[in-house]
Amino acid sequence: MKAVQISEFGDRSVLTLNDIAIPTPADNEILIKVKSASVNPVDWKIREGYLQPMLNHPLPLTLGWDVSGVVAAIGKDVSGFQLGDEVYSRPDIAKNGSYAEYQTVVADEVAHKPSSLSFQEAAGVPLAALTAWQSLYDQAKLAGGESVLIHAGSGAVGQFAIQLAKLRGATVYTTTSARNTDLVSSLGADRVIDYTKEDFSELKDIDVVFDTIGGETQANSWKTLKKGGRLVAITENPDEAIAAEHGVTASFCFVQPNSEQLKALAEFADAGQLKVSIDSEFALDQVAEAHERSETGRAQGKIIINVSA
Repeated sequence: MKAVQISEFGDRSVLTLNDIAIPTPADNEILIKVKSASVNPVDWKIREGYLQPMLNHPLPLTLGWDVSGVVAAIGKDVSGFQLGDEVYSRPDIAKNGSYAEYQTVVADEVAHKPSSLSFQEAAGVPLAALTAWQSLYDQAKLAGGESVLIHAGSGAVGQFAIQLAKLRGATVYTTTSARNTDLVSSLGADRVIDYTKEDFSELKDIDVVFDTIGGETQANSWKTLKKGGRLVAITENPDEAIAAEHGVTASFCFVQPNSEQLKALAEFADAGQLKVSIDSEFALDQVAEAHERSETGRAQGKIIINVSA
């Protein structure tokens, strides 16, 4: 099979399209014939070697940790899936990924694909939507009637966060640029802050801040929270001492596989309550171009890799 791999860490030039053996699923795994994958910032951060101290990947490594496809083989201990089932997953990031024609995934990390979504749309859901779910629902414990400030609402994670916050019954504030105002408003944002013209730090008494940016954005977010508020970050570990100074709590979310949450997300999608925006699509031999697009930080939605028809 074809797979996009790295044999060393570095810039986009280290990406190679290789011929490798189709993997055999272990007893607790499913072999997925990959239809689509998606690109996330973690992909090129791993490619650059930034996360190697934490993940310790062996090389060569197949990148990509969003997948949609069809069940091609089933381990003997797996139940609940049949050959030909349409599935999707955010697999274990410590293992080989989905920039490949086939991928083995532990069955507990797989869910049936939302029937209303294409394979491309479904591949854009798992990592970004699970990040938003685990940040807002699991860590921040966002409740109906609360207010939440979501940074970078037009990004892939931000778009899902807006929708999940509205499904929870929260009032949503979000930062974006003027060109994305209509997009985030269509997803349910109640107050859109054009960060090029407005200072979000003037907001007060926010219950939850979802920081998808870090740096100066995180530093200016503390003052927006009410006493007892919560900040959840996904790019930079928040300083608990600073949180204590402001009388709030802070946590960091590194997304984990979760098939039950994927099932719930599929139900939202099939009920018309979860929209997926696709920024661009690339072929398996265009992964370098897809990474280049992701590295701009300007993608409006998901960047999709189409692996097979």
